[in-house]
Amino acid sequence: MGGGRNSRHAAARQSADLPAGGEATEGAAAVLTRCVVLGIGDVASAVAHRLWTAGSLVVIVSEPWPTVTRRGMAFADAVFDGYAVLEGVVARRVETKGEVEALWEERRAIPILVRRDPLEAVEELAPRVLVDARMRKHAAVQPHLCGRARLTVGLGPGFVAGEQVDVAIETSWEELGRIRWEGANRPLAGEPRAIAGVQRERYVYAPMSGLWRTERQLGESVVAGEPVARLVGANGEEVGIAAPIAGLIRGLTRDGVPVEQGTKVLEIDPRGLGGQWRGIGERPRRIAEGVVEAVQLAETALRSG
Repeated sequence: MGGGRNSRHAAARQSADLPAGGEATEGAAAVLTRCVVLGIGDVASAVAHRLWTAGSLVVIVSEPWPTVTRRGMAFADAVFDGYAVLEGVVARRVETKGEVEALWEERRAIPILVRRDPLEAVEELAPRVLVDARMRKHAAVQPHLCGRARLTVGLGPGFVAGEQVDVAIETSWEELGRIRWEGANRPLAGEPRAIAGVQRERYVYAPMSGLWRTERQLGESVVAGEPVARLVGANGEEVGIAAPIAGLIRGLTRDGVPVEQGTKVLEIDPRGLGGQWRGIGERPRRIAEGVVEAVQLAETALRSG
């Protein structure tokens, strides 16, 4: 973001050491800021949801074949079904900028654009705020986004505020939702946060590249070793995928989606029927609050300076 950088930084530093939380103030929430959110996983969907309910005009830009597992906690199924609902907010797939603006005018649903190159959509839409919420944690280099919008925001490891983006939002549990106006987010490290004492062993990653096929549904109960899906390789070879532990299917890549080796394709919640497979989770919600706070601080600084 251009002018007002010093005053914005000063205001941000007062709250940067505190975890994001609470509801947006009524005055700041009313700002109709055009926001592009890159990504359609649970974190990106929570960010879009929170910005939308705070009053911003939001559009999600997704790749054509999202491998999202936590689809009950995201808008990802709208890419395939045309619409999805997350905690009372509807998102609809559209094809053109005109359709995006029509949905903004009606304010009945968050538009979703599907593009192979998401940054081309950014140029077309010319947003005031750009949020990269794709959570490409293993990417060797994050994209340089500064200058593509008045305010650019990067979520998670690899983003450095003042370099690729104007502001970086922390996604690690240690500093979840922290706003960084300067410096780098924490690098990827450690194990996933445990659920009922279970960490990485609740996940399954694709053992090879191929077409993901499953007839199972989110929210279903499984026992350890129960067949859940299969991967079909380029030469017709198949690999069966079984539940690694007993519990409830929390995350499951959509049937018919091509996946690369190492992609997360299945997650089991060991809490069983008491587990969560739909709605916004604690981590995405707190990250989203950090994004909204950063946008509001930047808007306030711009208006005052």
